[in-house]
Amino acid sequence: MKTTSPPFAAGTVSERALLRRRRLGFGALVLGTSAALLGLMAATLFVGPLDALGIAMLLLFALTLPWTTIGFWNAAIGFALMHFTRDPAGLVAPHLRSITGKEPIASATALLICIRNEDAQRLERNLELMLGGLAATGEGRWFHLYMLSDSNDAAIIADEQAVAARLSARFGADVAVTYRRREQGGGFKAGNIRDFCERWGSRHEFAIVLDADSVMTPAAMLRLVRIMQVQPQIGILQTLVTGLPSASAFARIFQFGMRLGMRSYTLGAASWQGDSGPYWGHNAILRVAPFTEHCHLPVLPGQPPLGGDVLSHDQLEAVLMRRAGYEVRVLPDESGSWEENPPTLPEFVRRDLRWCQGNMQYFHFLRMPRLLPVSRCQLGLAIAMYAGAPAWLGLVALGLIRQLPMQPELGSVLFALTMGMSFAPKLATLADVLARPALRQAYGGSLRVVASAVLETLFSMLLAPVSAVAVTLFLLGLPFGRQVGWTAQHRDAEGVPLRLAARRLWPQTLLGVAFTVLFWRAVPGAVWLWAPFVLGLAGAIPLAILSAHPRVGQLLAAVGLCRVPEEARPHAEPEFAALFAPFGPAPRLAVSAAGEGE
Repeated sequence: MKTTSPPFAAGTVSERALLRRRRLGFGALVLGTSAALLGLMAATLFVGPLDALGIAMLLLFALTLPWTTIGFWNAAIGFALMHFTRDPAGLVAPHLRSITGKEPIASATALLICIRNEDAQRLERNLELMLGGLAATGEGRWFHLYMLSDSNDAAIIADEQAVAARLSARFGADVAVTYRRREQGGGFKAGNIRDFCERWGSRHEFAIVLDADSVMTPAAMLRLVRIMQVQPQIGILQTLVTGLPSASAFARIFQFGMRLGMRSYTLGAASWQGDSGPYWGHNAILRVAPFTEHCHLPVLPGQPPLGGDVLSHDQLEAVLMRRAGYEVRVLPDESGSWEENPPTLPEFVRRDLRWCQGNMQYFHFLRMPRLLPVSRCQLGLAIAMYAGAPAWLGLVALGLIRQLPMQPELGSVLFALTMGMSFAPKLATLADVLARPALRQAYGGSLRVVASAVLETLFSMLLAPVSAVAVTLFLLGLPFGRQVGWTAQHRDAEGVPLRLAARRLWPQTLLGVAFTVLFWRAVPGAVWLWAPFVLGLAGAIPLAILSAHPRVGQLLAAVGLCRVPEEARPHAEPEFAALFAPFGPAPRLAVSAAGEGE
């Protein structure tokens, strides 16, 4: 294979210098803020001489800070870009300005849908929408769908083959369809895509990677191809992925919070990540030749869970593409790219633990030669994302054990600061939504937006300790061989039986009861401070059951709470409106002078 190392330096000298200054400035803000918070924590803890428990608490607090401070400054920068620039997305993603949207498509592009024991009916619905849309544009001849199966259930395999046959019969004249199932599914999803690259990669210049629950509009896919055609230095181009409406209250509330935090956070992150952006493994386009040559993942030494095949392949493939000299870019735009979120708390935890296991494997790559400093930092942050959970719980536990005097006033200030910083991405986008009449209307009006934000905040405060305990117990079990594995995600909002909730969440419940007793004995006057923490843990089982009940989700949809903009307005591509039609427009609560539902 010929070398695919780019014969250019990505960006002009001035662009690279500007990005370097942004990164240095962002790093200074994060380090300075972290140092200030650590200083405040030290002043809170050490009224008298230093002690071992206090020092341990300070160190644990330091482990919780990276994502808190990074999230805050991403949100602050993103908010400033949204309000003080005319084209915030184009400013941080100049590749958006490189096309008009009318350039001819002239590149063979593969559509890779990676599946493993998935619901064939849902899969067919999504693929029909995408293939039918591409065929209607007249550009379908440039695309080829590859259904890449790692399924091992005979009935599901038969259903997949039938889906492929029907799709080929219906759309094959416009968009070619190929079904392939691996007998040996080594390497998880990365191995599945590697097999495609080695078999058919030479036939295609680009590949759009999709998960089984992915949906993208033809306009979104064509935009990706057009940008890649005129930007040969880009190796991976990632779209923002938003959640599809769900009958599950859990998914509905969760994805509303993700949608609120996404815009400000992504704009801020793109301002300093620049050409070393994120790759989330789906709803993205790859330049096939350099991906095939440079992004082959090794089999790690040792046995799973930390050895063997790489589980979290996406960020690692991004840093390898960047090491090869190609840019990894994000499109900070919310249109035309969706996925389904886990409908229940147990499913959410299971997915989170799979990501946790994969991110812990990044320890093997921190010393990989020739990585860019920002790429090495990104791998470290991916590890820190999950290391913060046991640090947070350890901090709480040591705080209850340690009996030395502290500064309660400073502690209250520190708590307020860290909570405010943690919620900054959501607060920043919420402020932007409320400041823009058209955006307020898209979310259903000011009253619904605020009520939804309050509900989501309470929900996330209850969810956080449940997730932290699950991650902590999982990390403690990793050295002893505990692992999650690669299984199909349950995507239907069918509720959570009491027995399943109790089996999965009994550790959180017991810890919640124990923490309640300890908090009541240690700080009975600060109920407002610790109540959300212990309620989330002690109430984990009823939270899982209630949030998964379809009727609760239907009630939220009926009153218009936690709705995404696609539910409140007709979609630009009518065939995709069916994805949102079951929820319909929300009833109007009132009408302001501007004609906006309030």
